[in-house]
Amino acid sequence: MPKNILNRRLSRPLEKFSALNKQHKIAIAGVSTLGAAAIALSAVPGGATTVAGGTPAVAAKQVAAEQSQTRDLHDTLSSPLTSDKVKLDAIKAKQKAAAATKQRAADAAKKKAAAERKAAESRSAKKAADRSAKRPQMETVSAKTYKNNLDGWIRQSLDIMHAKGIPGSYHGLHKNIMRESSGNPRAINGWDINAINGIPSKGLLQVIPPTFSTYHVKGTSNDIYDPVANITAAANYAAHRYGSIDNVNSAY
Repeated sequence: MPKNILNRRLSRPLEKFSALNKQHKIAIAGVSTLGAAAIALSAVPGGATTVAGGTPAVAAKQVAAEQSQTRDLHDTLSSPLTSDKVKLDAIKAKQKAAAATKQRAADAAKKKAAAERKAAESRSAKKAADRSAKRPQMETVSAKTYKNNLDGWIRQSLDIMHAKGIPGSYHGLHKNIMRESSGNPRAINGWDINAINGIPSKGLLQVIPPTFSTYHVKGTSNDIYDPVANITAAANYAAHRYGSIDNVNSAY
């Protein structure tokens, strides 16, 4: 084999060996020494003393030193990883604690908002109840209706008369209406003295226009032929002249 090829092969392991850092070299040397020491100890007879020549004791001491260096190397190599893991765990723990604190704050805010909303609803309900208690209940009264016939006209006139303080009864109105017009709201007298004078009597109770105008009751129609207006005006006139329509038993 050529010499230069042999030299190259021998040089490569040396190059790799030189590439090792100082700490690795120390560890390798320690292992080598430990091996040598082990061989030396195994070669010593069982009954031999450790003082002879001093070699076994020195070797054991050297092995212990190399083991210490190996442990130191292991601690040195592993310490950066351990430190990074501790830091990462600390960061995670801090993040977890911050998240828990944030969640507690959010939960507290929700509880506070719910309590405030409930209190506001309670206050609103109480105010509404107070307003209802202070406000008198309005009784709903439906509008009274009347039939569009003689009975209905008389009853509506009586309600107006009672509201205005005009005396009179259903019987008194009915008997005079039947005598004067037989219940015809469009009746008109064309033969008595009033007709001769040009102011004939008109309507259910045969009222002349001047009398109707003078004793017309506010709130009723201004039409002399309107049944309710005619009855109410005639009853008002009779109350002023005779005390009540009930006292009228003939032409008036």
